[in-house]
Amino acid sequence: MQNSANIAGTDRPDLVDTAALIEDPYRVLAKLREAGPVHRIAGTDGRPAWLVTRYDDVRQAFADPRLSLDRRNAAPGNYGGFSLPPALDTNLLNMDPPDHTRVRRLVVKAFTPGRVEKMREPVRRVADELLDAIEPDGHADLLATYAGQLPIIVICDLLGVPQRDRRDFRAWSDALITPDPARPQAAKEAVGSMLRFYTGLIAHKRAEPGGDLLSDLIKVRDDEMGDGGDRLTEDELTSLAFLILLAGYENTVHLIANSVLALLDHPELLHELRADPGGLPAAFDELARFESPAPLAIRRFPLEDIEIGGVTIPAGETVLLSAASAHRDPAQFPDPDQLNPHRGRSGHLALGHGIHYCLGAPLARLETETALAALLSRFPGLRLDVPRQEVRWRPSIRARGLISLPVAW
Repeated sequence: MQNSANIAGTDRPDLVDTAALIEDPYRVLAKLREAGPVHRIAGTDGRPAWLVTRYDDVRQAFADPRLSLDRRNAAPGNYGGFSLPPALDTNLLNMDPPDHTRVRRLVVKAFTPGRVEKMREPVRRVADELLDAIEPDGHADLLATYAGQLPIIVICDLLGVPQRDRRDFRAWSDALITPDPARPQAAKEAVGSMLRFYTGLIAHKRAEPGGDLLSDLIKVRDDEMGDGGDRLTEDELTSLAFLILLAGYENTVHLIANSVLALLDHPELLHELRADPGGLPAAFDELARFESPAPLAIRRFPLEDIEIGGVTIPAGETVLLSAASAHRDPAQFPDPDQLNPHRGRSGHLALGHGIHYCLGAPLARLETETALAALLSRFPGLRLDVPRQEVRWRPSIRARGLISLPVAW
């Protein structure tokens, strides 16, 4: 494997500096991709990991059954990620078949394209109500008032989360996704609060079921026969509610906000979509490729020594698949640094690939397309309200999201 020291500024010849990835991700990833398909980096837990950079390798690795999501398959001392209690961690992002197959089958019907399509009008109503609230002001932080609000309202309505319980969720989510070094206890406090929240919510729904998804999942859990004989454990039920709410909120927030910023940076495309909203489905795929909210897939652990891109990775070591790098690979996407919804080929990995393809992908797509359509039709004069260089990204290699998005109209 080629030396990565001169690429990312680290004094360790085998280890890429994650600070450089945060500061200028696409430039660093381009140099890594050109230098070789696999590199050593300091992972999200600070320990060495293998970063896979090229599109074909990343796509194949997504679907490789030899790469386990179950952290029990990590080599001793290899993985030091943040530990969640079993009641939150027994979810699809830490499961392999057959448990993954069983649990996913019990919930996938809630997110079929047909069922999600029925939500289009309710989602548009939410979008219009949020825009009604900010329109008279003429300016707003669109992340806080719109992109950050719409997904939490939609996913909470789907799960049946009462209005009074929604106010703290974003703070908990931010504490987990982008930990504050100045407050090392914040993430642990957020986990404790979330566990109490989900435990209480499930108890409430069990006593007073409604027509929501969580009530349906509780019925599956409590029904002795379940779905074809399958059942959820109590930890699986709690973890599934946690995952649906967190993933359904976090990624969609940044899909919407990142897309708005990209369109403001490309006014010709913004005008094109305003004139013809029918182009939004193709634009969604290109926007998700261009500025994916998930630069890295969830960590994986080889069940045996495997070869990726000619590099042998030992069993149990941490593998990180870089969707952000794959999306800028010119071997798959000609002129990858250009935003072009007419390129005629998609294949983006922003929502995963293989058996771990995002369960809520149809809903994320619907919410993003609807949010953009409402915004473009309502605010024809939409523009940034600060100089472009003042727009800041969150300091994370795990999540590609904005700190704020000040706009005016």
